[in-house]
Amino acid sequence: MLTKEQIVRAAVEVLDAEGVDGLNVRRLGAHLGSAASAMYYHVKNKDKLLVLAADHVFGEIPMPDPAGAGWREAAASLARGAYAMVVRHYWLIPAMSTHLIYGPNKARFDEQSLGVYESAGFTEAEADQAAATVLMFVIGAAQGEAAQAAWRAQLRRSGADGDKELREITAEVFEIARAFPRLRARIDSDTVRPSDDTFEFGLQALLAGLESRLTARGTPAR
Repeated sequence: MLTKEQIVRAAVEVLDAEGVDGLNVRRLGAHLGSAASAMYYHVKNKDKLLVLAADHVFGEIPMPDPAGAGWREAAASLARGAYAMVVRHYWLIPAMSTHLIYGPNKARFDEQSLGVYESAGFTEAEADQAAATVLMFVIGAAQGEAAQAAWRAQLRRSGADGDKELREITAEVFEIARAFPRLRARIDSDTVRPSDDTFEFGLQALLAGLESRLTARGTPAR
């Protein structure tokens, strides 16, 4: 008999391959080689299954110890782990826009985030704001890669040639960009930064800003 854990793991696999639109109980049953009725024994509908899958992937984020690493490196480690997780599971962004994501893994991540900022010397209210701000940055930074992955999943479902479509869209994007001198210069010199470099730049700038708030009021960084 299928377990709830097996069903949730399989849902993550289907979501990774086909996105939110590709997930349904019949598709999941086929993936598991089981009748749809077996799914309903553990999960009452697709919405609940999506929430369970989203909470499951939050469990992939490593939990750093601020006491050992220092609050800023612990915060950066959490952010990097969250960013990598969202990029792996691109469907999480659209899921978070339509569903309230909760569960023990999401709660564990939130608890650890708040602990990191409180350990730095932020008040409870400030820690709430800092954790929310960094998570919003992570989600925004992952948006581009997630959108491309979602687009590829849509092409797979339709049977289209993804590589051909990407080449055509890339050519169109470059043609539009060449009308603007700064964009054209970057295309011609091929100096567009990798997304990981851009993420790290933004993350360090954000954490430096948070640290400066502590310094400004005379709270020593811990």
